[in-house]
Amino acid sequence: MRFAGYAALFGTPDAAQDTVEKGAFQRTLVRRSAPLPLFWQHRPDQQIGWVVTASEDQRGLRIIAEIDNPDGKAATLLSGHKVSGLSFGYRARRYRKNGTGRRLEEIDLFEISLVTHPLQHGARVHMIA
Repeated sequence: MRFAGYAALFGTPDAAQDTVEKGAFQRTLVRRSAPLPLFWQHRPDQQIGWVVTASEDQRGLRIIAEIDNPDGKAATLLSGHKVSGLSFGYRARRYRKNGTGRRLEEIDLFEISLVTHPLQHGARVHMIA
């Protein structure tokens, strides 16, 4: 099962008041040779697939991912529209304080997760194939 969506949106503060800047993922995307893992709820012990493509566009970090088990819980919840959130695991390499949050300028990206409640409300799956 494949799906597409945005794991991050540029210029939009998340619930922790962090804002991702356009270009923040470029270093990781250029240097990464292996596909990013797709986790369930950020749990590395529950890898459910792989990110087939990840790229920045004007809106944010757009991904296409594939769930390994189309009959499993994650795929069932996704296809039933019970879960649609996306999130990403990262380390901030460069950021600026911004009031109560940060402006994330450079990010090491480790994983993408399908989540029930994304920290950035608009980070969602928008297409399921």
